[in-house]
Amino acid sequence: MDIPDGRQGLDRQWNDLRNNVCGTLRGCRDASAVAARFAGAGWSSRSSSWHGYELETSWCRIEIDPTDDADILLSGVVDPARLDELGRLLSGFGLPHELELTDENDVLAREISG
Repeated sequence: MDIPDGRQGLDRQWNDLRNNVCGTLRGCRDASAVAARFAGAGWSSRSSSWHGYELETSWCRIEIDPTDDADILLSGVVDPARLDELGRLLSGFGLPHELELTDENDVLAREISG
């Protein structure tokens, strides 16, 4: 599910930030279906590997990759003030998730699940 249209990319203020969010989408095998849900919500989506996708909006850029355990790993950059919004989006998609946010020193700042 590649959607490389004119949708807004990640804001410049987050471009130089190292990965600060990681997590797992539980019981989910099909990264393509997850990418399609994000694309339907207005995010850009592009293939990043054989089975992985990069998903992007102005406040978040994440990669999703399926595992052999019927889960999907998620990692990338998120505006820390919008972590809960990412969680609500995943919950709205019916995707059980666990997310961790780290600060600029790679120290765990927050955890959320849904």
